[in-house]
Amino acid sequence: MHVAPVGGTAVQDHVALAEIELCGELIIAASAADEDRLSLASIDEVLRVAEERGNGSPVR
Repeated sequence: MHVAPVGGTAVQDHVALAEIELCGELIIAASAADEDRLSLASIDEVLRVAEERGNGSPVR
């Protein structure tokens, strides 16, 4: 078993952190929704899909 050394040298995975943040935002939106499920439009809004398409960035 490998343990990160003491001293603050832990590596951060920025992609994983961004995905965790987006999941958290979806959970918050789902818990605040009046309906049983979020609509696809609501999910796109939370994930800022329209903003990505506006940038010319590919949407996955």
